[in-house]
Amino acid sequence: MDEIKLIIARNITDLRRKNNMTQAELAERLNYSDKAISKWERGESLPDVTVLKSVADVFRVTVDYLLRPEHHEEEERLRKKQFLDRRKRRNCKIIMWMSILLVWLLATVAFVVVNTIFPRNIWSISPYMFSVPISFILGIIFNTVWFNKRHNFIIISLLMWTVIALLFFILLMCHIKVYLLFALGIPGQAIIFLWSGMRFSGKKKKRKE
Repeated sequence: MDEIKLIIARNITDLRRKNNMTQAELAERLNYSDKAISKWERGESLPDVTVLKSVADVFRVTVDYLLRPEHHEEEERLRKKQFLDRRKRRNCKIIMWMSILLVWLLATVAFVVVNTIFPRNIWSISPYMFSVPISFILGIIFNTVWFNKRHNFIIISLLMWTVIALLFFILLMCHIKVYLLFALGIPGQAIIFLWSGMRFSGKKKKRKE
């Protein structure tokens, strides 16, 4: 039994480090305490079968992988899969930034056209003004589909303040000064904060060790 504990401990530790994951992050994924993870990795306690299955699912390996002392072929397969995942993630980032830059390219084209037809027109900068919130909207979409949804809290907050600033400058160009418009951001930020907590907070962590 002690040998099995040490094998599982070594495998969990190796997989966690290879995936650049801390004990706290793994604990959150498994809905366990980081103290329990620490004991597993030291071989002081043994997770039950259901937890082993959850650990295997997190690292995308089999339960048998966690029980075997050596698995060179599976490690090679895992390295290839991690390489493909990193390349896919990099390509997703490139697509996201290309989409955002396309918005700014279209804004630049509109800016040039407007300035050519109506020189020194105060509204000629409006394409750039609208490009900022559109860029954040694209960021929310791509981040939700491909990346970490937890970051949406930051992006949505920036989007809200950008929209408020956009409305302020539009009214300012119409010679209407409404500085109190920014006061709307305070309850808006509070709502976003509460919403993010409701949406992304995990279940209560188990204290099993």
